[in-house]
Amino acid sequence: MQRDAEATKQRLIAAGRAEFAAYGLNGARVDRIADAAQCNKAQIYHYFKNKAGLFDAVWDGLVVQIVDGLAIDVEDLPGFAAQLSDMYAEHPELPRLITWQRLERGGDPLNEFGVENVRVRSAAIAEAQARGRVSTRFEARVLFALMIHIAMLWDASNPEVLTVVDLDDRAQRREIVRQVIAALTG
Repeated sequence: MQRDAEATKQRLIAAGRAEFAAYGLNGARVDRIADAAQCNKAQIYHYFKNKAGLFDAVWDGLVVQIVDGLAIDVEDLPGFAAQLSDMYAEHPELPRLITWQRLERGGDPLNEFGVENVRVRSAAIAEAQARGRVSTRFEARVLFALMIHIAMLWDASNPEVLTVVDLDDRAQRREIVRQVIAALTG
């Protein structure tokens, strides 16, 4: 019985992830989520209390996916940013969910796992800066924030900018992210 409950929860989270990526929290519909998960909508309320609770579960999973899926190597920060850019390209729902979370839930309590991870990674960069391995042009925590957002550049830019830039090749986009971070950290 427990296995079925966990499978149901995972189907709801997967369906919620797709729905929230497409429509955000406010535009998402529990009927569509339940249909996609092959569940009834009462199960959303049973497992997550409400639509916002399901969004929180999706968000928590996204944070874990990014943190666990990408180790930082302070000896290769350009490679880290390029890999993060690849992750965003391979999972286009990630940048969309990040944007929706910021827009619709930005004032909510922070994901402590994510906050702690940013602190740990920023501290690792600061240590590399102290050893002279990374430029001190930017404070470590600012540098980490710049790396994250530069990696998401292609997914966060407006269509007008992307039209003028006219660069759809994923490998070229990745290389530009790598080069920019190399310039910032070298």
